[in-house]
Amino acid sequence: MPLTDSPDGALDTPFAVRGTRWLAVGSLIGLIVLGLAWELWLAPLREGGSWWAIKVLPLTVPLAGLLKNRMYTYRWVSLLVWLYFTEGAVRATSESGTSMWLAIVQVLLCIALFLACALHVRMRLRAAGKEAVAADVAQATALAESRVAKP
Repeated sequence: MPLTDSPDGALDTPFAVRGTRWLAVGSLIGLIVLGLAWELWLAPLREGGSWWAIKVLPLTVPLAGLLKNRMYTYRWVSLLVWLYFTEGAVRATSESGTSMWLAIVQVLLCIALFLACALHVRMRLRAAGKEAVAADVAQATALAESRVAKP
């Protein structure tokens, strides 16, 4: 069922769904670039770069799923992003100078990524209807049960 404008003016148009998708992809790429630049050039923990740059590796995993518009990826990225939010919040309040400002940018990117993922999932589920939501819940339950049943 295609997305259409709702009578109450809610943001469930195809444009809004595409917007949340590209906001999610853009903020994820922004977090990856920021993490690499921060730890390798801008304000590394050690002179010449830091091994902390590997912290961006988990962020590269969901990029393909977001680009392929997989609903499951939007869901788990909205949980993963809170690890990076926490790191940014801690570093924003405990460091000074360039690192503090980079941490603030990281926090803002994390908030943008979370909001984009949450809105994207909400709009797609609303457009899909109750039957699709029920099928999605049944599929997730079956997947969880199959993982528990495996020895």
